[in-house]
This record gives sequence, C-alpha cells and structure tokens, in this order.
Amino acid sequence: PPLGLFDPLGFLSRGPDAYRRYQEIEIKHGRLSMAACLGVIVTEAGLRFPGYLSYSQDVSFASVPGTLDGAYFGIPIAGWCQIVALIAALDIAVFKQDPSLPAGDVVQDLPIEWVRYDDPEVKAFKLNAERNNGRAAMLGILGMISHTALGQDALFPIVSK
Repeated sequence: PPLGLFDPLGFLSRGPDAYRRYQEIEIKHGRLSMAACLGVIVTEAGLRFPGYLSYSQDVSFASVPGTLDGAYFGIPIAGWCQIVALIAALDIAVFKQDPSLPAGDVVQDLPIEWVRYDDPEVKAFKLNAERNNGRAAMLGILGMISHTALGQDALFPIVSK
C-alpha cells in the first residue's frame, strides 16, 4: 500500500481464515454494489424490460418508477422474495467460493469464457482495480440510497427538486 499498512480495527490479527473471509465478502459486496449502481443509472435513464413484472397484480416493468424509492415500493413483495431467492441460489450453488482458489475467483467449471491473467503483476493490478471500483460502488450506492431517503434525486441530488 502506498501509505503503509492501515488496520485500525485489527482485522489482520484475527487470523488468516477470518481475513480470507473478509476478502471474499469485500469482493462479493463490491460486485453487487457495482451492479446496483449500474441498475440505478439504467433505470433512471428510462430503460426497462418489456413485459410484466407481475401478471396477477397487473404490474409491468414500464409501470415501475425509475427512482430508487419507486422501484423499492413499486415491486410486489413476492417479486422481492424471488430476487432474494435467486441471488441466494446463485451464491450457494453457481458462484460458490472454492477455498483452494483465490478470493473472488468463483467461476470454476462454468462454460464462460473468462479472462485469466497469467502474469502475476497484471493479475494483482486487475484485482486491486476491481476491489477499488467495488469500494467506490459501495459508497456510491450508499450515497444514492441516502439521497433518495432525503427526498433528493439519487444521481443528481444538488440540482433536483
């Protein structure tokens, strides 16, 4: 690190297994946050899936507002349960972390053309870039949620309302 080791809460002293788990969780939450930020940007831009979100409640994707609070309250509870169940199933079965592989390497036997970096220096740079982007996205989505909770626009809180 450019400024030296910064561990004010003593995470490194909790042992290598705990630290490894923290790395896995950080990467996972960063990836989810990057997807969430992209989702906010796309829906605020007005892009929607065609068709219905719920036939029984007559809710189409286009009828759900593009704001964070609109999406949160516009999606039926059964829809939220399905989203959580899908993410949990993917996390448990498809993208399961293998302890023998590096933290965050969750695509093992899937038929996906995944870019692998043989050069350790390039690989370390790419992993650090992903982690830093994930950290920024975690703060970004937290800011978007905070702005929405305060009654402002998630993307442009200064110029809204």
